[in-house]
Amino acid sequence: MHAFDVLGDPARRRILELLADGERTSGAIAAAIQDEFGISQPGVSQHLRVLRENGFTTVRAEGVRRLYAVSSEPLREIDMWLEQFRRFWSQHLDALATELARGKRERRAKNVTDRSSDRPPTDKEK
Repeated sequence: MHAFDVLGDPARRRILELLADGERTSGAIAAAIQDEFGISQPGVSQHLRVLRENGFTTVRAEGVRRLYAVSSEPLREIDMWLEQFRRFWSQHLDALATELARGKRERRAKNVTDRSSDRPPTDKEK
């Protein structure tokens, strides 16, 4: 399965988000995904299997519990592939930052003007 096919499912993306904070038991993952998506426990197990078989997660046994963790290698590969496209959104984000700064300066200047018109005139202005 292609990496984007694996990540195309919102439940699998959410599982990876949960695991980004650290290891979790399969039961904890299942409970969270069942609450958020209404997916049955066997359905969550299927998503965990897809993630594991495609290298996105690792699993280790601790007694009777199975602990899942994120495996970073497939995510690094996706990041490397996306690098060629970053310039498209980087330019737009830079332009957005410029516009936000311009708007902030204009609001500050307007507030200064508004406040100066609210005060009574000074002796020099009379």
